[in-house]
Amino acid sequence: MGIRKKNSEIRTKGKGTYEITDLIEEGLKESGFSDGLVSIFVQHTSCSLVIMENADPTARVDLERFMEELVPEDYPYFIHTHEGPDDMPSHVKMALTRTSEQIPFSKGRLQLGTWQGVFLWEHRSSPHNRRVIMTFLGE
Repeated sequence: MGIRKKNSEIRTKGKGTYEITDLIEEGLKESGFSDGLVSIFVQHTSCSLVIMENADPTARVDLERFMEELVPEDYPYFIHTHEGPDDMPSHVKMALTRTSEQIPFSKGRLQLGTWQGVFLWEHRSSPHNRRVIMTFLGE
């Protein structure tokens, strides 16, 4: 059993979901492992990771719209707003979702379902560079 790490940076254009499945598959290929587990972690408090439908983009649009209504930017009781109206809502959205995912792999392939993809979910309105750490445990 071995461990390989890969750090990547993803440039976002603002709010939305950005598929990173190919990035993880590239890291898996570079690791040389056939079977094991990959842990993906994003080093930020205003974006998150999600495994979601990747065949029909309207599923992600619906998810994003639902979250916008669940945690609106004009919520009157937020006090942590010094970076703008999307500051605290972005932190809440991250807390309601995840900053890491674990995915098994076998025979050099991620064991995602047919319509599953891994997405970085940017919760801030402006573009950001997001750091993602992938840790591969395998053989």
